[in-house]
Amino acid sequence: MSDPYRDDRSLFDRLLGAEPSRRSVLGAAAGLGAAGIVAGAAPASARSGSPADSALPRWWVDRDDVPHARTWMSWPSRKSVWGRQLAGVQQDIALIARTIARYEPVVMLAPDDYSVREARPLCGPAVEVIGSIGTDDLWMRDIAPVFRRDGRGGLDAVGLNFNGWGNKQTHRWDAEVARHVADRSGLRFSRADFVGEGGSVETDGDGTVMATESSLVNKNRNRGMSRDEIEAEVLHVYGADRMIWVPGIKGKDITDDHIDVTSRFVRPGVVMVQLPPEDRDDVWARDARQQFDILSRATDARGRRLQVIRVDGPDTVRSRDPKFVDSYLNFHVVNGAVIATQFGDRVKDEAARRTLAAAFPGREVVQLDVDRLMAGGGGIHCSTMQEPLP
Repeated sequence: MSDPYRDDRSLFDRLLGAEPSRRSVLGAAAGLGAAGIVAGAAPASARSGSPADSALPRWWVDRDDVPHARTWMSWPSRKSVWGRQLAGVQQDIALIARTIARYEPVVMLAPDDYSVREARPLCGPAVEVIGSIGTDDLWMRDIAPVFRRDGRGGLDAVGLNFNGWGNKQTHRWDAEVARHVADRSGLRFSRADFVGEGGSVETDGDGTVMATESSLVNKNRNRGMSRDEIEAEVLHVYGADRMIWVPGIKGKDITDDHIDVTSRFVRPGVVMVQLPPEDRDDVWARDARQQFDILSRATDARGRRLQVIRVDGPDTVRSRDPKFVDSYLNFHVVNGAVIATQFGDRVKDEAARRTLAAAFPGREVVQLDVDRLMAGGGGIHCSTMQEPLP
């Protein structure tokens, strides 16, 4: 497959100058595609490393709560991306890394020797900081590979051809992170035949995936591909049989509305959706209600009607930044814990904690104040990528 970003990157970088933050509000109006719940017609070899050879083992991207070998993260280092927010965001990333490291290994990528020296004392001795893989930004969920298992002790890695969320941000180094991470882990690496990000697809590890049309069925990523063609490629990479589409919102944030901020799989047959306060009627509130409605009527690859767990978003937050992501659902599941957010709304924070604890029994729910990161347009899930045990 040809490099999906090479032709546009240099022109875009010249036009852009300073890079926007991850969820910068753009001038484009929201473009809602047709809502739909679509059963993918994946072949029997959908989980095969090669669709032409059914004798090969079946490969699939598992759900987040399987046992992990480690969590991958990336150190924010560029003032051209973060400006005066950089120091605060670094402290939030270090807090997330130190917290995860209480439960499983953490590998933090830092782009150069200076960043390594900067990151190590903040992250602490339990976090492995390496400077051999260059990065542009911190959003490891989107730049890392997705890891696949074959159920026989095999593990591989697939790159989703990161192109700066549709060439909205510089990504010369980030575009190569997936390959370098696979090499570092000693895994076979391949590239998908579509452009996307890890945060754009949610999987239950049991044959069902879900995504927003706005992010994947978008000419800034997959120009010339129909929704059916994109769906077939997503199903092949993820080893899934059914795709649930929700419309999403184009052009209002840099991701074009990643699903992992609003809707998450808990386990096969069960999803969690965050809904806004009743008095909110902005585009994000309407999008969340639409996702809840679609998923409440959806069935998965096994024919199960999805059980939808409702999580109420906070009534108040500490930040006034218009890019702030007030998502409890951008959590990261680790070995023995769920690392989530709190926003200073004691009632809603505690309700979210109880809901997560009930959804993931046996795991401690740790809620962090990472407001400076959330003001950059993403959260804990966005900044992490789990590597499962084979």
